[in-house]
Amino acid sequence: MEKENIVRGGIIICFFGIYRPEYSRNRALVSGLKQNGVEVIECRTELNGIKKYFDLIKKHWKIRKDYDVLFVAFPGWHSMILAKFLTRKPIIFDAFVSMYDSTVFDRKSIKEHSLKAKYFWFIDWLACVLADKVILDTNEHIKYFVSEFGVKKEKFERIFVGSFAETFALPKNVKKNNKFIISFYGFLIPLQGIKYVLESADILKNNKDIRFNIIGTKIKSKYKDKEFSNVNFLDDLPYRELIELMNFSDICLGIFGDTGKTQRVIPNKVYDCAALKKPVITADTPAIRELFSENDLMFIPAANSKKLSEAVLSLKNNPEKMEKLAENSYNKFIQNAKIHILGEQLKKIAEKLILV
Repeated sequence: MEKENIVRGGIIICFFGIYRPEYSRNRALVSGLKQNGVEVIECRTELNGIKKYFDLIKKHWKIRKDYDVLFVAFPGWHSMILAKFLTRKPIIFDAFVSMYDSTVFDRKSIKEHSLKAKYFWFIDWLACVLADKVILDTNEHIKYFVSEFGVKKEKFERIFVGSFAETFALPKNVKKNNKFIISFYGFLIPLQGIKYVLESADILKNNKDIRFNIIGTKIKSKYKDKEFSNVNFLDDLPYRELIELMNFSDICLGIFGDTGKTQRVIPNKVYDCAALKKPVITADTPAIRELFSENDLMFIPAANSKKLSEAVLSLKNNPEKMEKLAENSYNKFIQNAKIHILGEQLKKIAEKLILV
């Protein structure tokens, strides 16, 4: 059936696992595939515990003959292992991040040499070994997986994260308020580097026209009682409301942490802000340079609040540079990371697997 589908111009991909369809990575890939004429069917569960795996087995049995390629969506480490027992059809695994790296070295929630750390390492390794192809978001992430888990480089493919924010961009001449707004959204994890953002805000507190919007419920909870005269802490927002708020920012912030993972990712927010034609300040990392250059984004050293403050003032005092960075990063996004492009890349990967 699979090769016949390519001949007649279409394939069917089954998205499989315990993933959330609304999560940006999954939503982008499903939408991108559909924009490229690929039929997508879903086999997912919302049950908890061991029940979720029995539910997946039951649902997959009903559609086992209805697709050409199985796509294990993020987060899918355990689902990938189950999938290998359920089908002989090609399997693509969207690893996206390493569970071992995220918990042990980025969040530091588990000790490096603990039994649980070894378990997470094993699950990362096994899921990659069992897949026919593994998808990651940057080449730096691919290098890490090859080095850490000893999986052959040929098994991996890079697909950028992308963004839906472009559809919400406002015209350039929209009136903003009289403050110079710096916006940051994210989570309370080391990769984000919120510590350096707030230190920078403190450095700039005497600039009365500069104000920081910090969006993130956990960040707000931790810092709401601190004295920041120029910071507005906000709870997490639905995606559309978040993007609408970012539209009224003068500068958007990326990530600034000093962890290894910081060096390997291009965060969602950088794609979002590029799609909105906003100037972005972010840490200078090998991953970010896979797509963007200093002509597109304002780069600073990671974990450096002083340099962040200087970058904010530099852009504030140079509107022409702000506009040029925004235009260049938008063009990079349009040429490389639009949803349609991501879907086309995934479609080609699936087609190659079918023809092997």
